[in-house]
Amino acid sequence: MSLDFTAINPAAARADDAPTGPSKDLPSRAQFVVIGGGVVGTSIAYHLAMLGATDVVLLERKQLTSGTTWHAAGEVVSGGTTEDALWMARYSAELYARLEEETGLSTGFRKCGYLQLATTERRDEAYRRETAYMRSVGMTKEVLSPREVAELVPLIRTDDVIHGFWTPDEGRANPVDVTMSMAKGARQRGARIFEDTEVTGFVLDHDRLVGVRTERGEIECEKVVLAAGLWGRELAAKAGVTVPLQAAEHYYLLTEEIDGVTPESVPVIEEPESYGYYREEGGGLLVGMFEPVAAAWSLDGTPRDSAFAVLPPDWDRLAPFLEVAMRRFPALEDAGIRTLFCGPESFTDDISPMLGESPEVDNLYLACGLNSVGILSGGGLGHVMAQWLIEGHPPIDLTTVGVDRAHEFQATRLFRQERTVERLGFLLNNLSWPNAEYQRGRDVRRSPYHPQHVADGAHFVTTSGWEFPDYFAGPGVTPTVEWGYTRGEAFERTREEHLQARENFAIFDLTLMSHHLVQGPHAMAVLNRVCANDVDTAVGRIVYTQWLDERGGIIADVTVTRLAEDRYMVISGDTIHRRVPAWIRRQTHEREFLTVTDVTSGFSLLSVQGPRSRDLLQSLSPNDWSNDAFPYLTAQKVELGYTPLWALRVTYVGELGWDLLVPTEFGATLYDQLREGADLGFRPTGVGALETMRLEKAFRDMGHDIDSTDTPLEAGLGFAVAWDKPGGFVGREALLKQRESGPPTRRLVNVLLSSPDHDLIGDEPVYWDGKPVGPVRSGGFGHSLGAACGIAEVARDEPITAADLACGSFEIDIAGTRVPTRVSLRPFFDPERARILC
Repeated sequence: MSLDFTAINPAAARADDAPTGPSKDLPSRAQFVVIGGGVVGTSIAYHLAMLGATDVVLLERKQLTSGTTWHAAGEVVSGGTTEDALWMARYSAELYARLEEETGLSTGFRKCGYLQLATTERRDEAYRRETAYMRSVGMTKEVLSPREVAELVPLIRTDDVIHGFWTPDEGRANPVDVTMSMAKGARQRGARIFEDTEVTGFVLDHDRLVGVRTERGEIECEKVVLAAGLWGRELAAKAGVTVPLQAAEHYYLLTEEIDGVTPESVPVIEEPESYGYYREEGGGLLVGMFEPVAAAWSLDGTPRDSAFAVLPPDWDRLAPFLEVAMRRFPALEDAGIRTLFCGPESFTDDISPMLGESPEVDNLYLACGLNSVGILSGGGLGHVMAQWLIEGHPPIDLTTVGVDRAHEFQATRLFRQERTVERLGFLLNNLSWPNAEYQRGRDVRRSPYHPQHVADGAHFVTTSGWEFPDYFAGPGVTPTVEWGYTRGEAFERTREEHLQARENFAIFDLTLMSHHLVQGPHAMAVLNRVCANDVDTAVGRIVYTQWLDERGGIIADVTVTRLAEDRYMVISGDTIHRRVPAWIRRQTHEREFLTVTDVTSGFSLLSVQGPRSRDLLQSLSPNDWSNDAFPYLTAQKVELGYTPLWALRVTYVGELGWDLLVPTEFGATLYDQLREGADLGFRPTGVGALETMRLEKAFRDMGHDIDSTDTPLEAGLGFAVAWDKPGGFVGREALLKQRESGPPTRRLVNVLLSSPDHDLIGDEPVYWDGKPVGPVRSGGFGHSLGAACGIAEVARDEPITAADLACGSFEIDIAGTRVPTRVSLRPFFDPERARILC
């Protein structure tokens, strides 16, 4: 198909004319090699050079901007409330605004403003929550009435608009111009860019990447960053690395000129409930669509000759959304159509990018899977990745977007085919709701207890492919869930399950937890180096500990149980599953020997918790479960019914309880026996109750409450640090310096609202004596406390002590309403741990 560059992206026609520099032979060596010449790759190269790297090579298989950059819509806005994503978007806008002065090439960045339309009550609350957060970090965001919206954009219909949310200093850029300007800036600082240079493979020395193979020869290098967009999955696979990316068809309509449409009269407009966005383009309108049922493209691999791909549009599928757009912009009904453009865009299964060092191959970094926000975040992402490559760590936390969160099954053809269908609509619309769940690519990983959960009326949620019950509606009852912020059936059922666990007992299905068996003659030495706590303990001891980087930042939150002198079980969350063996491997010294075996599939963890948990377990076992015989934080091999297993006396909900490492083949049988045991009044309990219970007790959750920007001292986990153990631990020196400097100026605190009428979900801003000091990181309703509670970050210039918090006045802004709040370093529920130690 011939390309109408002018119709799709006027600047794209200039890509061929942009200076590419003199033809040069490919170097035999480079310090950094960037693969991919789109906005992300050129941004990384530009920032590497800006930070002082003098030996940077960028390799592009075809031409700069080919793939997806050339046809991007170019929005540079900051919707959403994720702190790190907001930083990258704002940095990108600032960079694009100043690049022309530096390089002489315009980026086309224009502050035309960003307008979000709320046409339902739940959308209005979502935007009010977002506005509260953004105002707390210093952004200008105005709430407009329908009349003010009409005055701002006279061409749109506003009779169904509740509010407009207006950010005046954001807007749009031209993707091709942005890329070319950064490429020129990189060249000016010494980076070398080679187009028409396809990467065909990698040179590995065991688990370490040492070079790149191309059609023009090999390049020896220290580090490689893969920013190849559509080709990311296939290229990573050549190095044995799983990166579950899949291209989807993405559409926008371009019209002929329309009277009254100017860059000043039509800003960037988003209307998520209609799955659409709009902006001015060439005196006409660009109408973008993120339809709820989309289509995957080229499941068997991106065609090798693909560069500036234009796909045949499906008018029938898009017609309903175009009709909606015409109702919003009546002038569209009579507008001439220049093109209905369809091009490929790369998506991940959870709509978060794939960033960071590959867990399987050292020195291979990923920066792909931008999910249609490459221009928006490309500038900031380039800065983050460049700093990561040079300094060994990113300047902001990227735990939730790390490539090591992905699982191999997510790259299978069937999973990509099913999940990709809903990615576009989920991104623009459903991602806003705290209880939204993916609908496709489900029932992938199921515990042996799953059939019984179904019979008990479970509402399932999913993570890492695992299906696990959030709450139970009751036998034969179909759960009813409405996405949004209202307290529906889930709130009431979770309350009942929460209180049942506090008063009696509960059995939580935690099969999703990751299990790694670490064994060998140097297992203790390596783990003790990795763990901040001391794992050189007696056999049968459980150690709660964090793993730290050299800065003292938390990269993992785990329990380590010594099963034998040379054997340990490491249990972690599912989202850092691939991180665990990778980090142990990287911290193992020459001549040390141990093995790390993923045994997750071999166990189906049940957590039995509550004041009567001991009675239940004792009724099925010949072993002694008394406090004297089975103390807290110990593990024993026991019998429960027919099942021999390891039982670990630990809790994540603040109760007397045990985690049972149930061999998978015994799972269904043991679960039946536990349900029937001792006639104690069993009630199935979901992880929704586990979440609200752990928040009452202020137990941390990796990737939610704690991340790599937190140290144990800031996170309230100093009790889990063995400061003086022989040999020390990774991050000890940085942590010692922080301890010696006095109380932290940034801490995690526990919060409890004064009123039961409000809910916390996370990202609500906290105010201390009227000043914003940080966001809530996790929140839920404390059914035993009578109000919403959570874990929040607070920061200021002076040290923060318990006495400071006690005399301060605190409020949390929930969708524009400031609610008085109690703040404490100690848990509000059972701070003395009496219920745990009984």
